[in-house]
Amino acid sequence: MSSKEFDVNGTDYKIVITEQVIGHVNNLKNLYNAAYEDPESFEDVSSEISNTINEIASTVEPEAEDSDLDGLIQEIIKAVDSKAEEIKKELEGKPAKKTKSKK
Repeated sequence: MSSKEFDVNGTDYKIVITEQVIGHVNNLKNLYNAAYEDPESFEDVSSEISNTINEIASTVEPEAEDSDLDGLIQEIIKAVDSKAEEIKKELEGKPAKKTKSKK
């Protein structure tokens, strides 16, 4: 877990990036992709997109203003993507564990 602070429209927001937040962000990105690839499905997924955005926004302090929501969600997606890249680099940098074989 790590916390991140953002300035959106002059308001300082703070979020703790947990597994749950990461899951919501990944779900949101999948929903965006589904709506983009099949615009006719947008009506079907728009309420799910809205619910997911609200779930993510509920983890932010202070409570997000509606006018800040778009910018805030964009910042959170960037933070989660950055965190995922950090973890990937850490894993790639570690040598694979060698197991000793018993003879």
